[in-house]
Amino acid sequence: MGKPIELTDQNFEEIINTDKPVLVDFWAEWCGPCKMIAPIVQELASDYDDKAVIGKLDVDSNPEVSAKYGIRSIPTLLVFKGGQVVDKQIGAVPKTVLSAKIDGQL
Repeated sequence: MGKPIELTDQNFEEIINTDKPVLVDFWAEWCGPCKMIAPIVQELASDYDDKAVIGKLDVDSNPEVSAKYGIRSIPTLLVFKGGQVVDKQIGAVPKTVLSAKIDGQL
């Protein structure tokens, strides 16, 4: 059963530089909408176990990556392909919206 990878300022670049699409959930413990989409991100990690990388980055603990990508409101979900941002979603959305963004990069 796949589960989201915990991303940090230290491992971020290494994880996003892959041929697979990478969905990164920028979140924080105190963020209500982040808690709403957490189960969806968990499901996506299972659904796309071998096809995509699903990760979560705590913005409070990892200010470097958050600043680099201009994360100002959370949840923000970025989709990377080959280390580059190819899609973006700000705010909590249904699972179908996020699935479509990942599918578009497969």
